Amino acid sequence: MKENNTCIIPTLQYKDARKAIDWLCQAFGFEKHLVVDGENDTIAHAQLTFGKSMIMLGSENENDYGKLVKSPESLNGKNTQAPYVVVEKIDAHYERALAAGAEMLIDIKDEEYGGRGYTCKDFEGYIWNFGSYNPWV
Repeated sequence: MKENNTCIIPTLQYKDARKAIDWLCQAFGFEKHLVVDGENDTIAHAQLTFGKSMIMLGSENENDYGKLVKSPESLNGKNTQAPYVVVEKIDAHYERALAAGAEMLIDIKDEEYGGRGYTCKDFEGYIWNFGSYNPWV
């Protein structure tokens, strides 16, 4: 049963969330929707949009939620999730991410199941997947 107002919003904790916000906007084309400053130049909560999609992020901390979610650096470079973001102009998006210094893990290629995509790491080690394949279409 589908509900009209349901969605999934990935949440991430960054060591330097302020830098992450700027980098994610520059490299991947996210846009600031809401940024709530925290203490000591941290980010208590931020919302970045990409089309009709959103991610939430904040500075890594030791509050109740922060004890549950850590950055890759705090996990010795390990990732526990890797979002997939649908992008219409995937080749231009790939070039933008490359120019901003994203580390390419899987170079852009056509996928056997349809679409075209790539996988990269951001500056703090999060793994991101971008592709033109849209399972809803």
